[in-house]
Amino acid sequence: MASISDLTTKESPTWCMGCGDFSILSAIKNAISQLNIEPHNVLISSGIGCGSKTPHFIKTYGFEGLHGRSLPVATGFKLSNHKMKVIAVAGDGDTYGIGGNHFIHTMRRNIDMTLIVQNNAIYGLTKGQTSPTSQKGFKSNSTPSGVLEEAVNPISTALTWGATFIARGFAFDVAHLVSVVKEAISHRGFSLVDVFQPCVTYNRINTMEWYKQRVYDLTKENHDSTNWFAAMEKALEWGDRIPIGVFYKTQKPTYEDGLPQIKDKALVEQDISNVDIRPLLKKYM
Repeated sequence: MASISDLTTKESPTWCMGCGDFSILSAIKNAISQLNIEPHNVLISSGIGCGSKTPHFIKTYGFEGLHGRSLPVATGFKLSNHKMKVIAVAGDGDTYGIGGNHFIHTMRRNIDMTLIVQNNAIYGLTKGQTSPTSQKGFKSNSTPSGVLEEAVNPISTALTWGATFIARGFAFDVAHLVSVVKEAISHRGFSLVDVFQPCVTYNRINTMEWYKQRVYDLTKENHDSTNWFAAMEKALEWGDRIPIGVFYKTQKPTYEDGLPQIKDKALVEQDISNVDIRPLLKKYM
C-alpha cells in the first residue's frame, strides 16, 4: 500500500495560502493510498493553470500539457496502456472553456478515466478573469460591467453527453471529497468530479463560507444516483442549497471495449520489432 509519504514529492506547492487546491491534492493522494494503487500504475495529466501543477506534487507518472488539453493527453495514455489508472486534473476554464470540445467528446466515448475539475469560477493563474462557471453579473477587471452569459452547468452538461459517473465535491470537506474521488477512480468508465475550490485571491463572492452555508450531501437526502432524471433535477438546483456528492452512475461499455487491438494485451506490451513501416512511408511521403 502506498502511503501518503510515498506519494509526496520534494517539490512543494506554490499556491496562495488557503487555496482549495491544497485540499484537492490531499484528497487525490489519500484516495490513491486508500485504494491501495501502486504509484507506478497511476498517470496524472493536467493542462495549464494554478492547480494544473498537481502532477509535480504527486509521485506517480505525470504530464503537464497545454491549456485545455488534459483530456486528449490522458486519452492517449489510457489507450497506450489501458491497465493504468488515468486521472486528469484541470481547472474550470481549462475544462469547460478552452477544453470544452475535449470535455464533451471524451464523455460520449466513455473512456475509462477520472477527471477532477478544480472549479473556482475564475481564471486564477492569469489574474482573475471570469471563467465559464462565473455567475451571470460577476464583475472582474476584464468584465467591469458584469458577465453577460449564463454560467456553464458542468453536472447537467455531463448528464447530457453521457458521462457514466458524475459527482461534485467541496474542497473544504476533505473526508467527503476523498470518498467521492475513491468511488470515481474505482468506476469503470468516464468519471467527472467537479470540485468547488474557492479562490482566496480573485473570487470574493464564492468563498469558503459562501459554500459552507449552501452545500449539502446528496446521500443524506436519499438521492437515487441510478435515476438520470432525478440526477438532472438535482443538477439544476442552485441558490440557497447546492448539492454535493454522487449525482449519477451507470455502467455501459467503455471505448476501450471496442478496440480489438488491446483485447489481449496493452499496446505498450505488444512486440513491434518486426513491423516494417517503409510501405507506409512510401505511400504517404
